[in-house]
Amino acid sequence: MNDLMKTLLAQEEELQFDSFTNEDALELGLIICRIAQEEIGKGIAVHIENDEHPLFTHYMKGTSQGNIYWVNTKKNVVNHYGNSSLYVGEMYKNQGTTFKDGSGLPLDDYQGEGGSFPIRVRGQGKVGTVTVSGLTGEEDHQVAVDGLRKLLANK
Repeated sequence: MNDLMKTLLAQEEELQFDSFTNEDALELGLIICRIAQEEIGKGIAVHIENDEHPLFTHYMKGTSQGNIYWVNTKKNVVNHYGNSSLYVGEMYKNQGTTFKDGSGLPLDDYQGEGGSFPIRVRGQGKVGTVTVSGLTGEEDHQVAVDGLRKLLANK
């Protein structure tokens, strides 16, 4: 396991909630939109869902229909593996292969690119996902992490 993978797993351990409500999803989505607007200056797509249905979706100015594909394929990776989509992509690189060649999953439905992160509740495990699209995979991941950190600091 390389250093990046260790860092990504440490983020998943750090960024856990005692509970996660629909109102938390709304607040998280708005925080992430503010980060994109005020700190990055670019439009992104944000999608948050629990393991049953969507709770927040917003496509900022500058996004396109292509962002729908990226949101869904990155989110599907988190739901399949239980780890961030960036971690899963890095896991395959660390094994000397690519997500495409190593996973055997259809790229129409799964992409091991950064931007989707598991929402975890202590004692329950993964209860949902937060997904960002519109920047590089690493930047999408960081925006999701920054949003989660800010929300947890407010709780």
